[in-house]
Amino acid sequence: MPLPVGDSVRVALLLPLSGPNAGLGQAMLNAAQLAMFNFADKRFELLVHDTKGSAQGASDAASAAIGDGASIILGPLLAASVRAVGPQARAANVPVIAFSSDRSVTGDGTYTMGFLPGAEIRRIVAYARSKGVKRFAALAPDNVYGETVISAFEAAVAQNGGTIARVQFYDPGATDFTAAVRVLADYDARRQVLLEQRKELEGRDDEVSRRALKRMERLQTIGDLPFDALLLADGGKRLLSIAALLPFYDIDPGKIRMLGTGQWDVPGLGSEPALIGGWFAAPSPTARADFISDYTETYGAVPPRLATLAYDATALAAVQARGKSGPDFSAQAITVPSGFWGRDGIFRFLPGGIAERGLAVMRVGRRDSEILSRAPETFQAQVN
Repeated sequence: MPLPVGDSVRVALLLPLSGPNAGLGQAMLNAAQLAMFNFADKRFELLVHDTKGSAQGASDAASAAIGDGASIILGPLLAASVRAVGPQARAANVPVIAFSSDRSVTGDGTYTMGFLPGAEIRRIVAYARSKGVKRFAALAPDNVYGETVISAFEAAVAQNGGTIARVQFYDPGATDFTAAVRVLADYDARRQVLLEQRKELEGRDDEVSRRALKRMERLQTIGDLPFDALLLADGGKRLLSIAALLPFYDIDPGKIRMLGTGQWDVPGLGSEPALIGGWFAAPSPTARADFISDYTETYGAVPPRLATLAYDATALAAVQARGKSGPDFSAQAITVPSGFWGRDGIFRFLPGGIAERGLAVMRVGRRDSEILSRAPETFQAQVN
């Protein structure tokens, strides 16, 4: 690891300050500067480099940062950029704390602050089982993220003694998700059963049959679904579009518990009635509230969700830079089992490089989400 130049401790921050993610990159830079103000001493020097949103740009930025004597690299944001930075950082013995949510980029001195879907899935499945949910289903995009989520989902359900009744994938590039929801709901078969029963009852001329027909007027299908909870592994407009289709195809949110990933950790989900009451796992919003207030007051805008990653990484580096025995960015210091307290609650890096977090379970409300199960404030024994 390079020694600090003069009396300064140089820390590189690699962000996409141009290109399609420039807005997010600037917000993360703002957050890092807030952390500097709160935690850094005058010896701390932040070297900001633009990755230009590309792997080559990240590689060039890392090369410049190492040449400038950086003792640690914070960032970059995207998985491809992290992979491009890794080899030269390892060769120079400079650790990397990246912001990707792809665990495959970690190892050999590269750590990631990103929110990993596997941890969120394990938390929400365990909570759902503790509340009596046993039969699960999932609806996920047919891409790497969806496959990652479903793999974690299958493992978590098995570990907690549940069963998976159905998994349905859909094209994330589509604009209409009707076909996937229809198959998941087994709508056509359940609809056909209803029509056949109606026809049979219509052929009878008795009071019981007439009452049964009257009750059926309100039904779209007949027969219960084989699951008690449905994981919707998506966010944003796709999530809202899919959720709106569920009641139409007789997946009743009043009977089926909706479960989500960290992509649900955004305001406004309650605008879609089918998601109200749904559960998802995410860092506790309590720790983040002060950050949002400080950021908004300083910069006049609400920070994007990922801004806390840059804040916490910079705060960690600033604290490690002013150790009693001098700056310490060693693997032992970064992976300290007790972890760190950040704007998203507690976190620590496991020896393999991924961040383990204390997660809360949240319930979607009409306006805001509420905490159902608090995030832990200390870590249990470390599991590699």
